[in-house]
Amino acid sequence: MFRVLTLFLATLLLAPAAKAHDRLSVMLDWFVNPDHAPLVVARNAGVFDRHELLVDLIAPADPNDPPKLVAAGKADVAISYQPQLHVQVAQGLPLRRIGTLVATPLNSLVVLRDGPIKSVADLKGKKIGYSVGGFEDAILKSMLEQYGLKLADVTLVNVNFALSPSIFAGKVDGTIGAFRNFELNQMDIAGKPGRAFYPEDYGVPLYDELILVAHQDRLQDRRLSRLLDALEEAVALIHNQPDKSREYFIKDNKSLDDELNRRAWRDTVPRFAHSPRALDGRRYSRFADYLARQGLIPSALPVERYAVELR
Repeated sequence: MFRVLTLFLATLLLAPAAKAHDRLSVMLDWFVNPDHAPLVVARNAGVFDRHELLVDLIAPADPNDPPKLVAAGKADVAISYQPQLHVQVAQGLPLRRIGTLVATPLNSLVVLRDGPIKSVADLKGKKIGYSVGGFEDAILKSMLEQYGLKLADVTLVNVNFALSPSIFAGKVDGTIGAFRNFELNQMDIAGKPGRAFYPEDYGVPLYDELILVAHQDRLQDRRLSRLLDALEEAVALIHNQPDKSREYFIKDNKSLDDELNRRAWRDTVPRFAHSPRALDGRRYSRFADYLARQGLIPSALPVERYAVELR
């Protein structure tokens, strides 16, 4: 018995110690929805676990907060928006884009389809709701200019998360920042279908909608590179096994298994970045030039000042 116990203890001593997982906090831009599917699937399918990461996904109280919390060192990574990044870096926030989650625009200007607004020109004198300041007004400004209008010709109202509900309640006549994969489906399901105007049809260059940003002084943190590797695997899993991936997505939150989220899942999956760390510098530079022309930033900074491709 003594020999058996001695052998058991020796085996324990010789066995490699299990490596502790590294904790990482990711501030979401919004409450959990299909835009965040690669993150949720990576967590629930064990992808983060394989990369020795313990990732906390945190929904914000205010969608404007996540980049500011990262800049202040109170979170490791934030899900944010490319247009917002340009403006915030120009304002002095120490942020860098390290990855892309959704690689196409989702933003749109939405009104009731059966309402009085048939074109952007009809927005004069109307109330427009928004949720994230700093870039949605830039996009709206560009769209209005196509019809000789200015931002001063509309009234902007911060409706926080309540984009579609604020239209239903008559608090605003339309919203900028409504996602074409979510709010349009939400309005259709509610029996109040929407009409969407897409910024790229009004002179706004194409851009990455959802990106991952980190503090500029923490780019050497190897957890960030492992996070991006895990997201790449999760996106591949979503495309290869869509039904199984949806099960992972709703595993911890059955409220996500409703008609709205099923429709949003369908419309969002094709838009996920297949290579999250890949950076299209020309695309970022082109969008910076656009924002500078619009007067939203003083000048277009070199891409490396606000976006990097981690190795």
